Amino acid sequence: MIKVLYEDNHLLCVEKPVNVPVQADRSQDPDLVSTCRQYLKEKYHKPGNVWLGLLHRLDRPVGGAMVFARTDKAASRMSNTIRLHEMEKTYRAVLDGIMPEAEGTLTDWLIKDTRTNMVSVSDEAHGKKCILHYRTLEVQDGMSLVEIRLETGRPHQIRVQFASRGCPLVYDQRYHPHPGKGQIALWSVRLSFPHPVTKEQITVESSVPDTDPWNRFEVNR
Repeated sequence: MIKVLYEDNHLLCVEKPVNVPVQADRSQDPDLVSTCRQYLKEKYHKPGNVWLGLLHRLDRPVGGAMVFARTDKAASRMSNTIRLHEMEKTYRAVLDGIMPEAEGTLTDWLIKDTRTNMVSVSDEAHGKKCILHYRTLEVQDGMSLVEIRLETGRPHQIRVQFASRGCPLVYDQRYHPHPGKGQIALWSVRLSFPHPVTKEQITVESSVPDTDPWNRFEVNR
């Protein structure tokens, strides 16, 4: 059963479980969009297919807050909100290492290899500009719990920007040179945005799991 964080006639905000694809893919595993459509179909006894607008994505291994549009009008307005950077996306991550500065802004140009689905740091001439802001909340055992606010939302952005500075995310199977076994320590903890119809500021939150490495930090307890 999906965990609903906020719901009205225009929006559906849910907590994405880890290792669930947002959309159907070649794995044929259950996906979040289909699960949300089924939830709405059953709750409101809707006949036929249920329309749901996908506004943004999370990598398959990442969990946390997501928002979908329930109407075409809401989808159009929310897409514009995202384009204008009026949706604030906040994440928490555990880094394998300690950043030189406790807080700061990371700016890079990233390129994606579509054959390998790997992203890497490039230069301004070839890459897409990516910006994030971070602050360190706590340090334990050589690991850092950081809160991140995305200014841009590129694929694998958080993972690549920190890995390129020698502080890969704990248990990141793709960008950590020695990841070990575990679930990547990246979570979408908060979304804040103006409602597409009422313009009221909506904020939804999702707590990080009580699992390793999250539970090593006092801030998360």
